[in-house]
Amino acid sequence: MSAEATDQAPFGRRRGLPRIDLRNLRRFSRAALLGSASRGRLPDAIEHVAKVHRVHHPGADLDVLRKAYVLAESSHRGQMRKSGEPYITHPLAVTLILAELGAETTTLTASLLHDTVEDTEVTLDQVGEEFGEEVRFLVDGVTKLEKVDYGAAAEPETFRKMLVATGNDVRVMSIKLADRLHNMRTLGVMRPEKQARIAKVTRDVLIPLAERLGVQALKTELEDLVFAILHPEEYARTRELLQAHAGRPDPLAQAAEDVRGVLHEAGITAEVLVRPRHFVSVHRVGLKRGELTGTDLGRLLVLVADDADCYAVLGELHTCFTPVISEFKDFIAVPKFNLYQSLHTAVAGRDGEVTEVLIRTHQMHRVAEAGVIALGNPYAPTEGVDAPEGERADPTRPGWLSRLLDWQSATPDPDIFWTSLRDDLAQDREITVFRSDGGTLGLPAGASCVDAAYALYGDDAHSCIGARVNGRIATLSTVLRDGDTLQLLMASDSRDTASHGPSPEWLDHARTPAARIAINRWLAAHPASQHELREPAEAPESASELTDHDGQDRQDGQDGQETRDAQATRGSQASHGGQTVAPASTGAGRPEAGIVVDLPGATVRLARCCTPVPPDAITGFAVRGGAVTVHRERCPGVARMTSAGRTAVGVRWADEDDGDGGGDYRVTLFAEAFSRPHLLADLTEAIAAEGAEVVAAAVEPPREQRVRHTYTLQLPDAGRLPTLMRAMRNVPGVYDVTREGRSMAAAH
Repeated sequence: MSAEATDQAPFGRRRGLPRIDLRNLRRFSRAALLGSASRGRLPDAIEHVAKVHRVHHPGADLDVLRKAYVLAESSHRGQMRKSGEPYITHPLAVTLILAELGAETTTLTASLLHDTVEDTEVTLDQVGEEFGEEVRFLVDGVTKLEKVDYGAAAEPETFRKMLVATGNDVRVMSIKLADRLHNMRTLGVMRPEKQARIAKVTRDVLIPLAERLGVQALKTELEDLVFAILHPEEYARTRELLQAHAGRPDPLAQAAEDVRGVLHEAGITAEVLVRPRHFVSVHRVGLKRGELTGTDLGRLLVLVADDADCYAVLGELHTCFTPVISEFKDFIAVPKFNLYQSLHTAVAGRDGEVTEVLIRTHQMHRVAEAGVIALGNPYAPTEGVDAPEGERADPTRPGWLSRLLDWQSATPDPDIFWTSLRDDLAQDREITVFRSDGGTLGLPAGASCVDAAYALYGDDAHSCIGARVNGRIATLSTVLRDGDTLQLLMASDSRDTASHGPSPEWLDHARTPAARIAINRWLAAHPASQHELREPAEAPESASELTDHDGQDRQDGQDGQETRDAQATRGSQASHGGQTVAPASTGAGRPEAGIVVDLPGATVRLARCCTPVPPDAITGFAVRGGAVTVHRERCPGVARMTSAGRTAVGVRWADEDDGDGGGDYRVTLFAEAFSRPHLLADLTEAIAAEGAEVVAAAVEPPREQRVRHTYTLQLPDAGRLPTLMRAMRNVPGVYDVTREGRSMAAAH
């Protein structure tokens, strides 16, 4: 049986929220004790519920509500709440809360019956026979949530069952939230420790779920009730603050008049209301801003007919008042994950006082208050409504809930599930990321590319090997920002999870439970993979194909960069703990073929700082021992020697007429790539196909799924270097190939 106690309401509860006061409870009690009305006549106790319901649904069938009330009243007859009221007053109160929010008839019917199967002799089969399978399913879902004790040890399993029961229809959760609200309102006679325990569970799970369902009317009152129980001193101070301001002139009332005047002159039909903040909101604003003024205690709400009027109102406000641009948010163009739509802005009036303003249509306002409850019958046919990819058009199963159910079913340990659930629900702000295929993805603030991969592709994200954020290559650890464009790069064979898989480092970058649980599950199933080198030194195999998951061709964008300026010193064997496949030889100091020098008898050496190859523009400088060192013209060493007064020696690349061309050349290249199996083999194969010989190769340990390969290569013809670099870039997974400066030297 649900929690019950005497009725108490917090001071300053928002106007318009559903509320059953003591007078209504006594009236319902008297009606309940008198029994049912005559056949065909609506019972007095449910008459008020029916009137409220008809406001939102004029054509609703009230006969089914009458039947449900008669069954509930007769079943609960003789049962009393701890407050001394007949128990039937509880399902009546819960049903009125839902009726005020615009719930459809099926939800109200199930709400009236939600405790009958648990607390009376009524069976689910009886409910199904008399009221249909929809009502039966909803009553069964709520009943399952009530059958587990709310003790601390039982919390994880309780809310796992809650999610499972909710998974097929969020109306189950709507009834549960209304049930909890009424019980929180009547919690006064419970022992303080039990009040605190119930309040903590409400705070940690039910309030965040109400936020995700968009039921702000329930969420805000639950927050205030929890605030009063868990933080009585702060609650008392906030109450005193509101009482102190209650006797003063309200600056928001004057601001509302000013806005009405501006909109009237502009010919915009709008309703302008003062919307007081609830207790918790006032407390939060006080912590943020310090001393509060009258305008901090509420906001203006402007209601209009359609979307275009919302933007027209915004334009008038920003023209006639001074806008605070940093406060502007457009949740109409990009709705929140919980269906919320509105324009938020703030303007300074004549006296300089800043007033926050919410602008929305009447329908947006209904959804903002009631969330999924305001959507009516979710099974009614809707034409022309397309859901985003990955989201169901059926509002009873929003996409975020589907994802939540996926990871809870994959987490057998209830403690891990509970911790993950609380962490996930604690994320009170979301960002919207635009996918490269035109869709959008909602993620909690602070989420990384790892989180995005698992949110989009589930376990297939194990084979994610990189990302592009706003068109640029990014690591999977990159934290995404609101409005970023994301393209995930996936290995072609995502089913080969033995070869493709996450590293333990991914856990450091995962913010969502879905990502953390999936990664941990994969690592537990592949313990050896955490220590294996992902670049096996083996014979070349055929190159595997890399595609991004949106089906777009990988564009390297690096063609035309075959020559680079000299870079920082790095030897070909400086693998920093990586795998050296073969020893490298620089060949420094050897006389070079293929270069003609204007200094007879001089020994020619390629400068080790830039080691040029044809067709680089080159210059030379005489050094001790009768040798000439040849540099690329853009080498920083050339500028230093010129400024030191050194005289350049004419040099050029030999051609066939000189009789000294065709020598072998040695060059060191860096290949930057996403880590994947067989990358070393595929690169080696591409190098061999261009006629180059691998003198040495080194592979640095992968970091954040990115790896650097260093190759010292011998070319029979230096003119083939651009073609070779292009071929290496075309290897799947490779996103850049560059020449290294000091580690290049030509062969004899």
